[in-house]
Amino acid sequence: MRTTHPTPPPAPGRRAFLAGGLAALGLGLAGCGPADTVLSGRRRLRQWNLFTGGDGARMVQMHDAYRREHPDIDFEPATFLWGNPFYTKFAMGAAGGRAFDIATLHVSRIRGMGAGTLIDPVPTDLLAEHGITRDTVLANVWDKCVVDGELYAIPLDTHLVVTYYNREVCERAGVLEPDGTLVTTSGEEEFLDVLAAVKEATGQYGIAMDTTQPWRQFWSLYRQLGGEMSFDGDLRLDDDKALRSLDFLRRVSEEGLAPQASDAPGTPANFQNGICGLMWAGNWEIATFADAGMDFGMRPFPDIYGAELGQGDSHCFVLPHRRVPDDAAVAAAVGYAAWMLKHSITWAGGGHTPAYLPVTRGDDYAALEPQSEYRHAAADVQFDPEAWFSGSAAPLQNEASAVLSGVHNGSVTPEAALERFKAAARKLIDTPEPV
Repeated sequence: MRTTHPTPPPAPGRRAFLAGGLAALGLGLAGCGPADTVLSGRRRLRQWNLFTGGDGARMVQMHDAYRREHPDIDFEPATFLWGNPFYTKFAMGAAGGRAFDIATLHVSRIRGMGAGTLIDPVPTDLLAEHGITRDTVLANVWDKCVVDGELYAIPLDTHLVVTYYNREVCERAGVLEPDGTLVTTSGEEEFLDVLAAVKEATGQYGIAMDTTQPWRQFWSLYRQLGGEMSFDGDLRLDDDKALRSLDFLRRVSEEGLAPQASDAPGTPANFQNGICGLMWAGNWEIATFADAGMDFGMRPFPDIYGAELGQGDSHCFVLPHRRVPDDAAVAAAVGYAAWMLKHSITWAGGGHTPAYLPVTRGDDYAALEPQSEYRHAAADVQFDPEAWFSGSAAPLQNEASAVLSGVHNGSVTPEAALERFKAAARKLIDTPEPV
């Protein structure tokens, strides 16, 4: 998974696109080419995904293994740049009806990407034949894949914001347990004390976080306070809890415990270079530090307001809507997804926590360090609020990050940032849903 969040295209243009030219393109796609199995005698299976970098390499590794075990499948994966380039391509392909047989999405986007229109329900009876049910998958993630009582996605993993710690720096700061893990804290002051000790050890900062994309930190803190957010007709949120969350982020930066400006690529670099001893970031950054030979550990997002809750999401497999039913193609796609879940120990190497419980409960996963230090956090991952404009790389995250980042550098007060966020959210509520 990448850490950049491209700005989404304007909604009206996308709506017009889906309503007009896209349909024409889809009809063209549907009308060309031979039947899937005519030429090769093998079942053709086209898979679209959004994985590049380290995730992409692991996906290729898994796909190579899948091909070796399924010589009867003519498997054709295709990778696209994640964010709006991928989601726009997905909408085009799904509207066309025959561009792909299965694709990866973020669970937080399945409602906005057309569950019930562009995305077909998953046949749970067929999935159960492969041993994949609600009982064998993280229940909280499975439930997020259900829309209006029907399963629309097959979850592969959970990925969330966690705490990284440099073991050498933290040992000098005196904030490690005897077993070499980071001390557990509870409440604002205990965590700030740890940051102050680490700052003294580094001589610069205690922690780094992406200040240009503060939504993950904000949502984690807000949810720890029990904050809710909804958009049904109007914006509903708890101002007091939102301000308390923002004020904590302001305090960390203002007191010099974290850089006031640190972007997505700069944040892991700051951690790796020893400018700070801790970092808040997604668990997918693990390969960067492992490859560098760092001695580091990982814990869930800290308990600042009562629980170690962290914002996150899940990669999942979805089936496009088919104008003409094709049971054989659906069966091949579901079989592929089930195989990927059962072999997701490879996927776990990149930091993502597999959704398939037999994998995370196995000895191989328990032996993975530092993945096993934070695996329990996946059961309490805090998904973004539900709306067509919410979720990974969706407009709400981008709007929130644009206005909340000023809290870190002192250019805006928490009160002013919250009012700007509320105004941006209300504009999104008034924007027609494009799918």
